[in-house]
Amino acid sequence: MATQTLGDLPSGCRERLLAHYGPSVQEWLEAAPGLLAEAAKRWDLSLRGYHDAGHASAVALAVAPDGSRLVLKAWVDPIRYRHEITALRVWASGPTANVAEAADDLSVAALELVGGRPGGADRPERATQSVAGAIHRLHALGRRRPGSGVPMLTDFMREVVLPRIHQRAQALDLGTHDGLVREACHGLAGLSQAPARTTVLHADLYAENVIFDARRQPHVIDPHPVEGDAVFDWAFWSVYYDLDQGMADRLATAARISRIPVPEILPWCRALAVDGLLYYREIHDPAEPKIAAVLSDLLATGAGGDQ
Repeated sequence: MATQTLGDLPSGCRERLLAHYGPSVQEWLEAAPGLLAEAAKRWDLSLRGYHDAGHASAVALAVAPDGSRLVLKAWVDPIRYRHEITALRVWASGPTANVAEAADDLSVAALELVGGRPGGADRPERATQSVAGAIHRLHALGRRRPGSGVPMLTDFMREVVLPRIHQRAQALDLGTHDGLVREACHGLAGLSQAPARTTVLHADLYAENVIFDARRQPHVIDPHPVEGDAVFDWAFWSVYYDLDQGMADRLATAARISRIPVPEILPWCRALAVDGLLYYREIHDPAEPKIAAVLSDLLATGAGGDQ
């Protein structure tokens, strides 16, 4: 097969990657079409077009000689590529996108196309139970390989999350959120993990990272994986899957399916929510009022007895 390229990356992809990684990514942006073309040539795939999505990679649609369609994904960061492929292989046969091929030297992989099109099939109106079931299944699979090679949650919290919370809380003008942030920060020292719940975590459970197949079953994609207590994923999903609605329902569902009591999930919800509030404040994100309302609700829930 002759080498086939798709031309320059879509402008949206370029803008997101520049915003995420800064000007240093420019050289990779120029090289990415060639990386995708080289991977397609190795695996005898035909490139069909870009899918303009994601903040850490470039994505294209490819077709195999047997007519099956795949997602071809090229990562900017080889470490992030390695961690994501590791997690997807740990979860193989689970509710995610299976790895068909991977090229470590290119940081490119061919992944299962879920739902017949990039982004999956139509999203059902009500999916709380099924998405929670998919998360629980990933956690069960993630316990098969302790020491899987992804970062540890303990290190991520100690070296990244908690320092940035404290730094932003001190440096930013918090305005009307000052009392809210101070109250939430008081609880950070109480975060604890249960070793028995250690698994490979997705750690990025936004709604955009849960897509659906033709049977309306959820598949969890684009992990930013770490290894640690499953409580982190349940808290993240409860808070960030939908900032507009449903947090109380997700929190109750998380507790029921995971069998982690709500009072153990709540401190992690508060920590993740204050981290998000400070980030949105720093970048002037329009979602700031939404996450502030979520954090306020979480603190009120705690004051009411962690119901």
